[in-house]
Amino acid sequence: MADSIKIRATLKGDVCTVKALIKHPMETGQRKDKKTGQVIPAHFIQEVVCTHNGKNVLTSAWGAAISANPYLSIEFSGAKKGDKIALAWVDNKGEKDSAETDIG
Repeated sequence: MADSIKIRATLKGDVCTVKALIKHPMETGQRKDKKTGQVIPAHFIQEVVCTHNGKNVLTSAWGAAISANPYLSIEFSGAKKGDKIALAWVDNKGEKDSAETDIG
């Protein structure tokens, strides 16, 4: 799932706000296909990790209850303009993606 993450990071004072939109189906495994009646297999993000200049600022365990195409917003202090922010996810099928941006 390449290019599934849109990420922005802004700085106000020394507080950095990271906003990300992740394109992912987030299937619960409980819905049925309307045409075939077959259960759609579970497919959801299990872990999201955000790092600031390589240091972990967020590790989050997600499950099937998160909506499709989830939006994530976090804040942390101690950042400077131009620092690197990276966000990565791994889902229950082993697929993963990551994105990186500079704090603007």
